[in-house]
This record gives sequence, structure tokens and C-alpha cells, in this order.
Amino acid sequence: PFDVLYWVGCTAALEQRNQKVAIAFAKLMQKAGVSFAILGEEESCCGEPARRIGNEFLYQTQATKNIELFKQYNVKKIVTACPHCFNTIKNEYPQFGGQYEVMHHSEMIAQLVKEGKLNPKQPLQKTVTYHDSCYLGRYNEIFDAPRQVVSSVPGVKLAEMTRRREKGFCCGAGGGHMWMEETAGKRINGMRLDMALETKAEVVATACPFCIQMFEDAIKTKGLEETVTARDLAEIVEASL
Repeated sequence: PFDVLYWVGCTAALEQRNQKVAIAFAKLMQKAGVSFAILGEEESCCGEPARRIGNEFLYQTQATKNIELFKQYNVKKIVTACPHCFNTIKNEYPQFGGQYEVMHHSEMIAQLVKEGKLNPKQPLQKTVTYHDSCYLGRYNEIFDAPRQVVSSVPGVKLAEMTRRREKGFCCGAGGGHMWMEETAGKRINGMRLDMALETKAEVVATACPFCIQMFEDAIKTKGLEETVTARDLAEIVEASL
């Protein structure tokens, strides 16, 4: 028996950097007493990359397979740390009969902090800027919860980028570009990092596995590993408990 299914997502399951985010978020849920389960090896891709790149057949195959799996386990409520999975399961699975209550992990963490089930105590004496993921921000209008999470950590100075909220700017991974090489013009992730650096931030807070990878690539490309880090909201809060 479980209350909420934690949909881990491909990136957090398979990519070493984002496995740390999955572990941090799982620890937060355990600390807060959330009754959750994972699908383990039964979980597969939500299909979002296939649909964005144009392989609708593959997307529909994945979606219908996952919906049947959810039905098998009587899944009603889902939480995920990936805005791409979040948007797909929340807004696109209903086209195939998959109706669920879907939360992004930033919403759950903000709620758990508000309810007093998570109490960040260790100060983070750094300037932090938060990057709005496209699928979390502009597509689903979740702007406040991630900022509430960042601000819940003692010592943090939140510095906003000029392009934010409804006027946010892509990290460069959207629309299937996570798997493509950019050959024309400036790299989008480098442009977005420059916007973050204008705030004098030492930490770029993200709420998306694609975004954190794009920022870390840009930080390495610019040789700024010693001065700037990219961290997921779950990592920031877990380190403060």
C-alpha cells in the first residue's frame, strides 16, 4: 500500500549526476513520512522525448503501456522531479484515459516545509538564483513553489534573473535538443548561464534534470567549476536538514 507513486524518470534513473537528485528527494520524503513507492525496473520512459522529436507512434506506445501499469497498481497520485514527465503525465496522458493527480517535487517539498514536516536548519550562506524550467514555469505556471523552497533555507539570498517566470529562457535542452548538437549561433545553455552570472549567484537552483545537466555543461565549458554550482532544489533542502 502507498499514497503516492514517485515517478523517477529516465534521467534520474540512468544518469549518474541526477541519481543524486533522486536519492536526495527520496530522503526528503522518508524524513517527512510520505508513503511512497517506485516502479523500479518496471518503470520506462514516459514517452515525452519521442513525441517532441516527432515519433508519435512510439510516444503513444509508451503512454498506453504506462497507463496500463498504473492501472495494475491502482495509482492515483504521482510525484516526479522531472517537469517533462510532469507535463506529459498530467496534461497529455488524459488523452489516452490516464487521469491522475500529478505533483512536481518542488510543489511537494514546498508543502512539506509549510506543514512543518521538513525543517531546513543548516544555513547556506550563498547567493542563489532560480532558473524556471520551461515545462514547470511557462507551460504549467508553477513559479512560486520552487522559490518558496529556496527561500526556506536559512542564509540564502535569492537573486532573480532578468528573464524569469512567464518570460523565462530555455536551458537549451527542450524540444528534443537534449540529444542534438547545436551547430548554428551561440549555445543556448551558455547564454542562459551568462544570465545567471549577471546576478552574481554562486548557486544556480534548478528543478529539472535536463536543466541541471545543461547548466553543469555550460559551467564546465566556461571553466567556472570553482565558483558556480548547479543544484536541484531537493539537494539544497536535503543538505540543510
